Amino acid sequence: MPDAAAHLPFYYGSIARAEAEEYLKLAGMSDGLFLLRQCLRSLGGYVLSMVCNLQFYHYAIERQMNGTYAIVGGKAHLGPEELCEFYSKDADGLCCTLRKPCNRPTGVEPQPGVFDSMRDNMVREYVRQTWKLEGDALEQAIISQAPQVEKLIATTAHERMPWYHGSITRDEAERRLYSGAQPDGKFLLRERKENGTYALSLVYGKTVYHYRIDHDKSGKYSIPEGTKFDTLWQLVEYLKLKPDGLIFYLRETCPNPNMPGELTSPTFLASLCTLSPFIFQRQLGPLNADGYTPEPVGKSRLLPMDTSVYESPYSDPEELKDKKLFLKRDHLMMDEVELGAGNFGCVKKGVYKMRKKQIDVAIKVLKSNNEKTVKDEMMKEAQIMHQLDNPYIVRMIGVCEAESLMLVMEMASGGPLNKFLASKRDEITVSNIVELMHQVSMGMKYLEEKNFVHRDLAARNVLLVNQHYAKISDFGLSKALGADDSYYKARTAGKWPLKWYAPECVLYHKFSSKSDVWSYGVTMWEAFTYGQKPYKKMKGPEVISFIEQGKRMECPTDCPAEMYTLMQQCWTYRWEERPGFITVENIIRSYYYSIANKTENGPETEDKSKETLP
Repeated sequence: MPDAAAHLPFYYGSIARAEAEEYLKLAGMSDGLFLLRQCLRSLGGYVLSMVCNLQFYHYAIERQMNGTYAIVGGKAHLGPEELCEFYSKDADGLCCTLRKPCNRPTGVEPQPGVFDSMRDNMVREYVRQTWKLEGDALEQAIISQAPQVEKLIATTAHERMPWYHGSITRDEAERRLYSGAQPDGKFLLRERKENGTYALSLVYGKTVYHYRIDHDKSGKYSIPEGTKFDTLWQLVEYLKLKPDGLIFYLRETCPNPNMPGELTSPTFLASLCTLSPFIFQRQLGPLNADGYTPEPVGKSRLLPMDTSVYESPYSDPEELKDKKLFLKRDHLMMDEVELGAGNFGCVKKGVYKMRKKQIDVAIKVLKSNNEKTVKDEMMKEAQIMHQLDNPYIVRMIGVCEAESLMLVMEMASGGPLNKFLASKRDEITVSNIVELMHQVSMGMKYLEEKNFVHRDLAARNVLLVNQHYAKISDFGLSKALGADDSYYKARTAGKWPLKWYAPECVLYHKFSSKSDVWSYGVTMWEAFTYGQKPYKKMKGPEVISFIEQGKRMECPTDCPAEMYTLMQQCWTYRWEERPGFITVENIIRSYYYSIANKTENGPETEDKSKETLP
C-alpha cells in the first residue's frame, strides 16, 4: 500500500526519536525546523519532530477512522502533507509554526519499518492462498484488496517474528530463555493459555520476569500502565527503544526453535485464514460523518474474487483446449428473458456448457434483418474482445452463428452503472463509487498495456456484477493499435458519443489511450453525479465550444476534491500532457486506499487491569 507521506522530501520513514533529533541538530536547530517520521504506535500514523527554542518536540499524528490525519486534540486533515501545510500557517497548539522542512540528505531514502519489508509478500501469499489465484487475476486482486488484507496481515504479523513462540507455558518460556547465554534484555513473546492473551518474558540479572500484555476493547495492546499499540510487533519494536514499564528494555531475541522458515508455512497461513471471516464479514460499511460503520456480522460483502466471473472461464487448462471464437449451438441454452435491447437487436440471458462446468452468459442477438455492415461490426467487436482477459472487462466467450448471429459474453447482471446509481442514489456511498471507478481504471490500464483503444468508455458501458464489482463492456468502436502506433485515425465521424470525446477525437479524428483517459474523466463525473447526463442540455458543437474556451464541468455535489482534481487532469486539453492510465490508476488507488483502510474497532476505551504477572 502506498505510504501517504512517501513523496515528501522531509519524510524519513521508520527512524527512532534519537535519529530524528540528530538530523535536526545537523540541520541547524532553528525554530520551526521539522521532519516527519513513521509512528511506531499506530498503523498508518506519523510523528512530527520539530525544534523550538533549541528544544525538541515530538507530536504523534494518528490516522482517524474516516481516513483523515490529526494530532491529538487538533484539527483533522486529508493527509500528512495537508497537515504540515496547515501547521506552517497556524501553530494551533504546537510549540511554534512549522517554518523550515528538514529534508533528507542526498542519497538518503525513507527507512522501511519492520512490517514494511515483509508486508507485500505476506499480502501476496494471503490472496493467493485464500482465492487460489495466479497470474493477472492474482495481481489485480492484490491491488484491489490490499487495504482490507493489509489490516489482517498487520494484526497477525507477529506470528512471523523470530521472538514469537506461540502457545507455550511459563515454565517452557523460562527453559528456552535459560538455554544458552542469558544477557540482560533477552526476551520472547508467548500466547498464554488463559483466553488467548499474551505475555512478554524477559531476562534481567539472570532472572526471568513475565509481563502480561493487556488487550483493551479498542483492540490496542500494552504492558500494564504502558503506551498502547495497534499491533504486537509495534509494541515489541517500541520496547526495544524504551523500557516503558519493564525492568529493562528488549535487547536480544530468544529465537523460536520451531519458527517456520518459509512465508508459505501451513501454520502461518492457517492462522490468517481462521481470521479472514472476521475481517471480510466486517467490510467497508456505509460512510457517515464519523467514518465507516462496519456492517453487522453475518451480512458479508461479496468481493470480486468471490464471484464466478472474476477469473477467466478458461483459467483451467482443460477448458482452454476448447477456447475458440465460434461456439457450437448445442452448447448454448438461451432464455427468453431479455436483459436489454437496442438498434442491433437484444441481449438475452443464457447458459453456456463448457467441458467441466456451465456458466451464466449474456447473449447479444442480432436482428435477422440487419444489414451486412452491422454483422461485420459485431464480428469485429467479437474478435477484439476475444483477445482480452481481465477481471474488470466483460469477457467474450465466443460467437454463435445459428438462427441469428449471437455474441456470447460473461454475465454482469447488475446492469449499466449510470442506471444502477440513479436508482440507488440514497444507498450508494461515495466510497463505493471510488471503489468501482478504481476497478474501471484497472480495466482501462490493462487495455492501455495491450494497445487497445476503447473509444466508447461511458457509465452506460460499465456493467455491474454486484454493488462492489464493475466490468467494462461494449467494444463496438474499439480498435487495436499497431505495435508502433500511439493513436488511431478514424476515416469518418459516424455516430460518435461526442460528449465523452476528447478535443483531438472531434477535431482531428485521432484516438488513443489518452483520449480514453478523457472519456474516463467524463465517466467519473457521471458516477459521482449518480448517473446524470454530462454537459446538461448542450448539443455536440456547444460542448466543443465550451471546452475550447477552457471551461470544464463543475465538481459534482459531495464529490471528494481529490476525485474532481483527477477529473480535471483527465480533461487536460493537449493529449501529450494528459496522464495515461498507469498514472490515473495509481492516483485513484492511493485515494481509495486512504479511505478504505479503516480501523475495524470502535473508539478507544481505558482498560483498568494493570497488574504485572509474577
